[in-house]
Amino acid sequence: MDAFTTSLLKRIKDTESDLSKARAAGDDFLVDVEQEELDDLHQLAAEHGVEIDIAA
Repeated sequence: MDAFTTSLLKRIKDTESDLSKARAAGDDFLVDVEQEELDDLHQLAAEHGVEIDIAA
C-alpha cells in the first residue's frame, strides 16, 4: 500500500471516529462538519480507486 492510500485510509478512520464522538456529544454543527469531511474523503478515495472497507 502506498503512502497516499495509507494516509487517506487513516484520515477516513479518524474522521469516522470524530463523527461518532460529535454525534454522542449531540453537537449538530460538528456532526455536519465531520460528515462533510467524510464525504469529501470518500469522494477522493473513489477518484483514486482506493477501496474502503465499510465494515472496518
